[in-house]
Amino acid sequence: MSAPIKFPTAVLLVILSFPALAGSPLFQNLDSDAFETVDIHRGQGKWLVVMVWASDCEICTAEVGAYKQFHQRQRKTTATVLGLTLDGAVGKEDALDFVHKNNLNFNNLIGEPETVMSYFKILTGSQWIGTPSFLIFGPDGELKAKQVGALSPSLIEQFIADNNLEP
Repeated sequence: MSAPIKFPTAVLLVILSFPALAGSPLFQNLDSDAFETVDIHRGQGKWLVVMVWASDCEICTAEVGAYKQFHQRQRKTTATVLGLTLDGAVGKEDALDFVHKNNLNFNNLIGEPETVMSYFKILTGSQWIGTPSFLIFGPDGELKAKQVGALSPSLIEQFIADNNLEP
């Protein structure tokens, strides 16, 4: 009988994360520097609003405060917000400045522009246009809506109210 095969930890992590890579890319968490997928935030029994932003996006800057308030109001009951910036590695400091300047109270992930754009296209079947963009997932984790461009949180609250089925 031969001994079990022992993989180095790095190889094991790559093997274990490969299925996640096939469905959803890994993005860096700006709060912890850990890598995770958007998928781990989906299907938690609450609506998930993913705001795709960039630190140099004027509309994102204008709207992010409303999403901070939306997250504060909804996070314990109905919905949470997850930020996803496409600033990439070269813009990480700008992204961190954006998060700190706006004192964001929701998690934010960062990815390379091409990866974020590709993820959006795969999920929605639509061409990437720009920031801000929104992905709205139901409590079951399924994509329920997408929006490119400015979007009032009150419209999202109405959409959730109109489509909220008990989980």
